[in-house]
Amino acid sequence: MSTRGHCILSHGFESGPDATKVTALAEVAERLGWTHERPDYTDLDARHEVSELGDVPVRLRRLLALARAASSRGPVVLAGSSLGAWISARASLELPVAALFLMAPPVGMEPARALDAAAVPTSIVHGWDDELIPASQVVDWARTRRARLLLVDDSHRLAGHVEASANAFASLLAGL
Repeated sequence: MSTRGHCILSHGFESGPDATKVTALAEVAERLGWTHERPDYTDLDARHEVSELGDVPVRLRRLLALARAASSRGPVVLAGSSLGAWISARASLELPVAALFLMAPPVGMEPARALDAAAVPTSIVHGWDDELIPASQVVDWARTRRARLLLVDDSHRLAGHVEASANAFASLLAGL
């Protein structure tokens, strides 16, 4: 069976590969004919001796290795929530990706560099009431890239908008 491509779905900090949002995205990918994987970064998130966000450089290297290996399966789409969104965007600068799907992306994350991403189709879902990343910062970041942006009445976890996030992801994949 041929696939349309491969999606790598990265969970947020101190979450996991079975988290609600990345699980919903995996179901969308499968339904639309994309293969997918959900890397587990929990071992790296627990490394508080490296930083309060765990071992972010190794998290990024792990994603890059998976994405390079997946490139033989067709176009690669990177998706992630919070820290998973940050590493997905950063990885897009180092290898070809077809698109990015970013949920609650930290546009300015200390001690790491500010969010940057390749000029590829990008879709963002963010909460108006995100307590960690002000919506206005995400609007400004999205505006400079002309990214598709869905702002919802929710907090950083986007727990009340899992289905809306899955629908936005489906729209991105369908447009590729």
